Amino acid sequence: MDDSKVAGGKVKKPGKRGRKPAKIDLKAKLERSRQSARECRARKKLRYQYLEELVSSRERAICALREELEMYKQWCTAMDQGKIPSEIKALLSGEEQSKPQQNSAKSSKVVKADANSHSSFVVVFS
Repeated sequence: MDDSKVAGGKVKKPGKRGRKPAKIDLKAKLERSRQSARECRARKKLRYQYLEELVSSRERAICALREELEMYKQWCTAMDQGKIPSEIKALLSGEEQSKPQQNSAKSSKVVKADANSHSSFVVVFS
């Protein structure tokens, strides 16, 4: 007998299993490959653009938060020196004006905190 095997009455030849693809025109296969590569590069370009925009927006958010943090640090420094920044006065007066409309029983007061703390004043609402 030769190298072929008999199983269930069928003759099987050794080698690759599964269905064999029909002979594909080499030019068509090459063109499909090129088209796939173009699509892959386009997807990659879009992905990089998206990631760059994402990084840019996060960097802008970080800058805005740093500016806000610096403003709060300046406010704390001013309050440590016994000065109340005008922005905080405006916030407090804005809250006091809106409070009587909501509930006249509530009031706010500024309490001096421990001398060792970074922020010397604490706003307490009661």
